[in-house]
Amino acid sequence: MIDFHCHLDLFPRPQAVVSEVEAASIYLLSVTTTPKAFARTARLPTKASRIRTALGLHPQLAHERHQEVELFSRLISETRYAGEIGLDGGDEFARHIVLQKEVFNRLLRSCSDAGGKFLSIHSRHASGEVLEALRQHPGCGTPILHWFTGPIRDAERAVEMGAWFSVGLPMLRSKRAGPLLAKIPRERILTETDAPFASTKGDAYPR
Repeated sequence: MIDFHCHLDLFPRPQAVVSEVEAASIYLLSVTTTPKAFARTARLPTKASRIRTALGLHPQLAHERHQEVELFSRLISETRYAGEIGLDGGDEFARHIVLQKEVFNRLLRSCSDAGGKFLSIHSRHASGEVLEALRQHPGCGTPILHWFTGPIRDAERAVEMGAWFSVGLPMLRSKRAGPLLAKIPRERILTETDAPFASTKGDAYPR
C-alpha cells in the first residue's frame, strides 16, 4: 500500500502512527508544512522504514513563514522529496498569492539546483498558476499534484507535462472525480490519505 501524502508530524501521537505504518510495511510520504519541522519529523521513522520525509513550505503558511525559504534551500539536499509546496488561491489566501508565487518559484529553483526532486504539490484554486511555475522550472523534478481539483483542461495539460496525481478516497466522492480521473493515465495515479485532515465517512484518524 502507498500513502503518498500524509502529515505524520501533525497527529497527536505520531510515533504510534509510525509504529503501525512500519508494522504494515506501508510506503508513506510524510510531508511537512514548514522547513523548521523537517529535521524533527525525519527522525520519527526507523532507518529500515518505508516512510520517507518530504521538505515542505505549505502555501497557506507562505505569508507567515516565507523567511524559511533559505532554510529550505539548505536542507533540500537531505531528501529526495519536496512537499507540501505549491499555491492556494482560495478566498482566505488569495490576497497573499503574489508572495506565494515568489516563494513557490524559489522552492522550485532550489529543487532544480539540487538536481530535481519528487514534488507533492498543493494547487487549490491555482492549478493554472502552478503549472505555469512548473513550466518555468523544467529541472525541478517530478510533480505529483496532491488532491487535484482544478479544471479538466489543467489536468490534461499536467499530464502532457509529465505530472502524476495523488488521490484520496474522499476526493473520489466528488461528482467531478469521474470525468477528471478519466483524463489521467492510471499509471500516473498514486493513493494518498492527507491524514490526519481527511477521512472517509464513518472513519477518522484519532491518533
